[in-house]
Amino acid sequence: MIRIMKKQQMSESVFVAAFLCLSGGFQDAYTFFYRGEVFANAQTGNMVLMGTSFATGDYRTGMRYLLPVLAFATGIYVAERIRRHFKYYRKIHWRQLIVIMEILFLFGVGWMPQKMDLVANMLVSFVCAMQVQSFRKVNGNAYASTMCIGNLRTATDMLCSYHVTKDKRLLDKSLLYYGFIGIFIIGAAFGGVLAKVLEAKAIWISCGLLTIAFLIMFIREDVEHKEL
Repeated sequence: MIRIMKKQQMSESVFVAAFLCLSGGFQDAYTFFYRGEVFANAQTGNMVLMGTSFATGDYRTGMRYLLPVLAFATGIYVAERIRRHFKYYRKIHWRQLIVIMEILFLFGVGWMPQKMDLVANMLVSFVCAMQVQSFRKVNGNAYASTMCIGNLRTATDMLCSYHVTKDKRLLDKSLLYYGFIGIFIIGAAFGGVLAKVLEAKAIWISCGLLTIAFLIMFIREDVEHKEL
């Protein structure tokens, strides 16, 4: 077995994942606290509120939750088309193109008054979907940067496996996932506070976090590969 060190683009690194989680938590808090209590990332919550609104005859409120869900689905579709089209593009990584689009859309959201909350929420949901579709692994392990339920399940499952097998690698991975959850919560905390202070333009903080992630992806890290 030969061990070879190769340079690899950092879109699946812990550093990029950390800034994406901060941004994901920030966006969710921003839309909930400033844009009419709509979730940017937690589409299950939007579906519950949509269903109960339609069931009680409040169709206007139901549409307020339905449209971000549709925007989220559209974001996944667009991100996948970008991946397929630019997967082998040499000058810039296709995930960086996704991040550029996120930054531009969110910057536009920062200029929208509250009377445009519906459009703003749709754009943020669209952005979140592109991110969750494009950034699905960190160091080869599946994770989510815009929601916590999957990370919580994986972290707890690995913690249980560690207690059974005593394999420290499982404990390290478990703590990494719990760390992502903590970072997401920190982002949400700042998002909730700053949305009340900076109002619409608070989302530009998320643009800054995504810009850092974008720049990190220009760095190439050494990754060990095994060959026979």
